[in-house]
Amino acid sequence: MTEERWQALTNWPLIVASLLFTVAYSWQVIAELSGPPRIVTGVVIVATWLLFVIDYLVRLWIAPQRSRWFRRNLGTLAMVAIPALRPLRLLRVLTVLHVMRRTAGAALRSRIMIYGAAAALLLIYLAALSVLEAERASPEANITSFGDALWWAFVTITTVGYGDYTPVTVPGRLVAVGLMVGGVAVLGTVTATLSSWVLERAAAGHDDEQPATKAQLQGISTQLEQVARGFGAPAPLPARSDDGTPPAAPIG
Repeated sequence: MTEERWQALTNWPLIVASLLFTVAYSWQVIAELSGPPRIVTGVVIVATWLLFVIDYLVRLWIAPQRSRWFRRNLGTLAMVAIPALRPLRLLRVLTVLHVMRRTAGAALRSRIMIYGAAAALLLIYLAALSVLEAERASPEANITSFGDALWWAFVTITTVGYGDYTPVTVPGRLVAVGLMVGGVAVLGTVTATLSSWVLERAAAGHDDEQPATKAQLQGISTQLEQVARGFGAPAPLPARSDDGTPPAAPIG
Protein backbone atom coordinates (compact mmCIF):
# COMPACT_ATOMS: atom_id res chain seq x y z
CA MET A 1 0.00 0.00 0.00
CA THR A 2 1.41 3.36 -1.06
CA GLU A 3 0.34 6.79 0.13
CA GLU A 4 -1.03 7.62 -3.33
CA ARG A 5 -3.15 4.47 -3.31
CA TRP A 6 -4.39 5.19 0.21
CA GLN A 7 -5.31 8.76 -0.70
CA ALA A 8 -7.21 7.53 -3.75
CA LEU A 9 -9.20 5.14 -1.54
CA THR A 10 -9.94 7.62 1.25
CA ASN A 11 -10.37 10.88 -0.65
CA TRP A 12 -14.14 10.75 -1.10
CA PRO A 13 -14.92 9.08 2.26
CA LEU A 14 -13.06 11.89 4.04
CA ILE A 15 -14.85 14.50 1.96
CA VAL A 16 -18.19 12.97 2.97
CA ALA A 17 -16.99 12.87 6.59
CA SER A 18 -16.11 16.56 6.37
CA LEU A 19 -19.56 17.35 5.01
CA LEU A 20 -21.23 15.37 7.81
CA PHE A 21 -19.10 17.14 10.40
CA THR A 22 -20.01 20.53 8.94
CA VAL A 23 -23.74 19.75 9.06
CA ALA A 24 -23.58 18.31 12.57
CA TYR A 25 -21.40 21.11 13.94
CA SER A 26 -23.55 23.81 12.32
CA TRP A 27 -26.74 22.27 13.67
CA GLN A 28 -25.28 21.92 17.14
CA VAL A 29 -24.00 25.51 17.36
CA ILE A 30 -26.76 27.43 15.59
CA ALA A 31 -29.70 25.55 17.10
CA GLU A 32 -28.16 25.26 20.57
CA LEU A 33 -29.12 21.62 20.74
CA SER A 34 -29.73 19.69 23.92
CA GLY A 35 -30.87 16.20 24.77
CA PRO A 36 -30.94 13.43 22.12
CA PRO A 37 -30.26 15.72 19.13
CA ARG A 38 -27.07 16.95 20.77
CA ILE A 39 -26.03 13.35 21.47
CA VAL A 40 -26.55 12.48 17.80
CA THR A 41 -24.47 15.41 16.57
CA GLY A 42 -21.82 14.60 19.17
CA VAL A 43 -21.58 11.02 17.88
CA VAL A 44 -21.19 12.27 14.30
CA ILE A 45 -18.47 14.73 15.35
CA VAL A 46 -16.53 12.04 17.24
CA ALA A 47 -16.91 9.52 14.38
CA THR A 48 -15.56 11.97 11.80
CA TRP A 49 -12.69 12.80 14.14
CA LEU A 50 -11.79 9.11 14.38
CA LEU A 51 -11.76 8.84 10.58
CA PHE A 52 -9.32 11.75 10.34
CA VAL A 53 -7.13 10.24 13.06
CA ILE A 54 -7.02 6.86 11.30
CA ASP A 55 -6.21 8.52 7.97
CA TYR A 56 -3.39 10.53 9.53
CA LEU A 57 -1.85 7.55 11.36
CA VAL A 58 -2.01 5.27 8.31
CA ARG A 59 -0.42 7.86 6.04
CA LEU A 60 2.30 8.47 8.61
CA TRP A 61 2.93 4.73 8.93
CA ILE A 62 3.25 4.02 5.20
CA ALA A 63 5.34 7.13 4.47
CA PRO A 64 8.88 6.20 3.36
CA GLN A 65 10.40 9.00 5.45
CA ARG A 66 8.12 9.62 8.41
CA SER A 67 9.93 12.64 9.83
CA ARG A 68 9.93 14.40 6.46
CA TRP A 69 6.27 13.48 5.88
CA PHE A 70 5.38 14.86 9.32
CA ARG A 71 7.03 18.22 8.56
CA ARG A 72 5.36 18.49 5.17
CA ASN A 73 1.85 17.61 6.41
CA LEU A 74 1.33 19.90 9.37
CA GLY A 75 -1.94 21.04 7.81
CA THR A 76 -3.26 17.47 7.98
CA LEU A 77 -2.28 17.32 11.65
CA ALA A 78 -4.09 20.63 12.25
CA MET A 79 -7.29 19.18 10.76
CA VAL A 80 -7.04 16.30 13.23
CA ALA A 81 -6.25 18.48 16.24
CA ILE A 82 -8.64 21.37 15.50
CA PRO A 83 -12.18 20.19 14.71
CA ALA A 84 -13.24 23.44 13.03
CA LEU A 85 -10.62 22.92 10.30
CA ARG A 86 -12.01 19.58 9.12
CA PRO A 87 -14.51 21.17 6.66
CA LEU A 88 -11.50 22.59 4.76
CA ARG A 89 -11.21 19.08 3.37
CA LEU A 90 -14.24 19.96 1.25
CA LEU A 91 -11.93 22.07 -0.91
CA ARG A 92 -10.57 18.80 -2.30
CA VAL A 93 -13.78 18.59 -4.33
CA LEU A 94 -12.42 21.42 -6.46
CA THR A 95 -9.58 19.17 -7.66
CA VAL A 96 -12.05 17.35 -9.91
CA LEU A 97 -12.81 20.55 -11.78
CA HIS A 98 -11.09 20.74 -15.16
CA VAL A 99 -10.92 24.37 -16.19
CA MET A 100 -10.37 24.61 -19.94
CA ARG A 101 -8.23 27.56 -20.96
CA ARG A 102 -5.94 28.33 -23.85
CA THR A 103 -2.78 28.49 -21.79
CA ALA A 104 -1.44 26.70 -18.74
CA GLY A 105 -1.02 30.04 -16.95
CA ALA A 106 -4.69 30.93 -17.45
CA ALA A 107 -5.78 27.50 -16.18
CA LEU A 108 -3.60 27.86 -13.10
CA ARG A 109 -4.96 31.33 -12.35
CA SER A 110 -8.53 30.12 -12.76
CA ARG A 111 -7.92 27.26 -10.34
CA ILE A 112 -6.32 29.60 -7.79
CA MET A 113 -9.24 32.00 -8.04
CA ILE A 114 -11.73 29.17 -7.47
CA TYR A 115 -9.76 27.81 -4.53
CA GLY A 116 -9.33 31.30 -3.07
CA ALA A 117 -12.99 32.22 -3.28
CA ALA A 118 -14.12 28.89 -1.83
CA ALA A 119 -11.52 29.03 0.95
CA ALA A 120 -12.55 32.58 1.90
CA LEU A 121 -16.24 31.68 2.13
CA LEU A 122 -15.50 28.52 4.10
CA LEU A 123 -13.22 30.41 6.49
CA ILE A 124 -15.91 33.01 7.11
CA TYR A 125 -18.52 30.34 7.84
CA LEU A 126 -16.27 28.28 10.12
CA ALA A 127 -15.02 31.33 12.00
CA ALA A 128 -18.60 32.49 12.56
CA LEU A 129 -19.55 29.10 14.01
CA SER A 130 -16.43 28.87 16.17
CA VAL A 131 -16.62 32.38 17.60
CA LEU A 132 -20.34 31.97 18.35
CA GLU A 133 -19.69 28.74 20.24
CA ALA A 134 -16.84 30.40 22.18
CA GLU A 135 -18.63 33.66 22.97
CA ARG A 136 -22.22 32.67 23.61
CA ALA A 137 -21.70 31.48 27.19
CA SER A 138 -19.88 34.64 28.33
CA PRO A 139 -22.06 37.27 30.09
CA GLU A 140 -19.95 40.06 28.58
CA ALA A 141 -20.21 38.79 25.00
CA ASN A 142 -21.84 40.89 22.28
CA ILE A 143 -21.67 38.10 19.66
CA THR A 144 -24.68 36.07 20.69
CA SER A 145 -26.37 35.11 17.40
CA PHE A 146 -25.22 33.51 14.18
CA GLY A 147 -26.07 36.66 12.23
CA ASP A 148 -23.80 38.74 14.46
CA ALA A 149 -21.05 36.13 14.19
CA LEU A 150 -21.32 36.03 10.40
CA TRP A 151 -21.14 39.83 10.17
CA TRP A 152 -18.10 39.85 12.46
CA ALA A 153 -16.37 37.20 10.34
CA PHE A 154 -16.96 39.18 7.14
CA VAL A 155 -15.55 42.44 8.46
CA THR A 156 -12.64 40.67 10.14
CA ILE A 157 -11.45 38.67 7.12
CA THR A 158 -11.50 41.84 5.01
CA THR A 159 -9.51 43.69 7.74
CA VAL A 160 -12.24 46.37 7.94
CA GLY A 161 -12.86 45.87 11.64
CA TYR A 162 -15.75 48.20 12.48
CA GLY A 163 -15.45 47.30 16.15
CA ASP A 164 -19.19 46.89 16.70
CA TYR A 165 -18.70 43.21 17.50
CA THR A 166 -15.56 41.92 19.20
CA PRO A 167 -14.73 38.63 20.93
CA VAL A 168 -14.12 38.89 24.67
CA THR A 169 -13.12 35.31 25.51
CA VAL A 170 -9.70 33.78 24.94
CA PRO A 171 -10.99 31.07 22.54
CA GLY A 172 -12.93 33.71 20.62
CA ARG A 173 -9.85 35.88 20.24
CA LEU A 174 -7.82 32.89 19.09
CA VAL A 175 -10.45 32.32 16.40
CA ALA A 176 -10.11 35.98 15.43
CA VAL A 177 -6.33 35.67 15.08
CA GLY A 178 -6.68 32.57 12.92
CA LEU A 179 -9.29 34.27 10.74
CA MET A 180 -7.13 37.37 10.24
CA VAL A 181 -4.04 35.35 9.33
CA GLY A 182 -5.97 33.04 7.03
CA GLY A 183 -7.87 35.93 5.48
CA VAL A 184 -4.72 37.90 4.66
CA ALA A 185 -3.16 34.81 3.06
CA VAL A 186 -6.23 33.89 1.00
CA LEU A 187 -7.16 37.41 -0.10
CA GLY A 188 -3.51 38.23 -0.86
CA THR A 189 -3.23 35.19 -3.11
CA VAL A 190 -6.45 36.04 -4.93
CA THR A 191 -5.41 39.69 -5.36
CA ALA A 192 -2.00 38.72 -6.75
CA THR A 193 -3.61 36.27 -9.18
CA LEU A 194 -6.13 38.87 -10.35
CA SER A 195 -3.35 41.43 -10.83
CA SER A 196 -1.39 38.93 -12.93
CA TRP A 197 -4.45 38.34 -15.11
CA VAL A 198 -5.03 42.09 -15.58
CA LEU A 199 -1.40 42.66 -16.58
CA GLU A 200 -1.53 39.80 -19.07
CA ARG A 201 -4.73 41.15 -20.62
CA ALA A 202 -3.24 44.65 -20.81
CA ALA A 203 -0.15 43.33 -22.60
CA ALA A 204 -2.10 41.11 -25.00
CA GLY A 205 -1.83 42.23 -28.62
CA HIS A 206 1.04 44.62 -27.93
CA ASP A 207 3.99 42.31 -28.49
CA ASP A 208 5.29 44.55 -31.29
CA GLU A 209 5.71 47.37 -28.76
CA GLN A 210 7.93 45.35 -26.44
CA PRO A 211 11.67 46.17 -26.66
CA ALA A 212 13.91 43.45 -28.08
CA THR A 213 16.40 41.87 -25.73
CA LYS A 214 20.09 41.35 -26.43
CA ALA A 215 19.55 37.61 -26.68
CA GLN A 216 16.85 38.12 -29.31
CA LEU A 217 19.14 40.36 -31.39
CA GLN A 218 21.94 37.83 -31.20
CA GLY A 219 19.55 35.09 -32.34
CA ILE A 220 18.44 37.16 -35.33
CA SER A 221 22.09 37.89 -36.22
CA THR A 222 22.95 34.19 -36.11
CA GLN A 223 20.01 33.31 -38.36
CA LEU A 224 21.01 36.00 -40.90
CA GLU A 225 24.56 34.67 -40.92
CA GLN A 226 23.34 31.15 -41.61
CA VAL A 227 21.13 32.37 -44.48
CA ALA A 228 24.03 34.35 -45.97
CA ARG A 229 26.33 31.37 -45.87
CA GLY A 230 23.67 29.25 -47.56
CA PHE A 231 23.74 31.63 -50.55
CA GLY A 232 27.54 31.78 -50.63
CA ALA A 233 27.72 35.38 -49.43
CA PRO A 234 30.37 36.52 -46.95
CA ALA A 235 29.30 36.49 -43.34
CA PRO A 236 28.15 39.88 -41.99
CA LEU A 237 30.56 41.77 -39.79
CA PRO A 238 29.88 41.48 -36.07
CA ALA A 239 28.31 44.42 -34.32
CA ARG A 240 30.38 47.03 -32.56
CA SER A 241 31.61 46.10 -29.13
CA ASP A 242 30.17 47.63 -25.99
CA ASP A 243 33.03 50.20 -25.77
CA GLY A 244 32.23 51.53 -29.26
CA THR A 245 35.39 50.31 -31.03
CA PRO A 246 34.86 48.97 -34.55
CA PRO A 247 35.29 45.25 -35.12
CA ALA A 248 38.49 43.86 -36.56
CA ALA A 249 38.46 43.30 -40.30
CA PRO A 250 38.13 39.68 -41.33
CA ILE A 251 41.36 38.02 -42.53
CA GLY A 252 41.41 36.89 -46.15
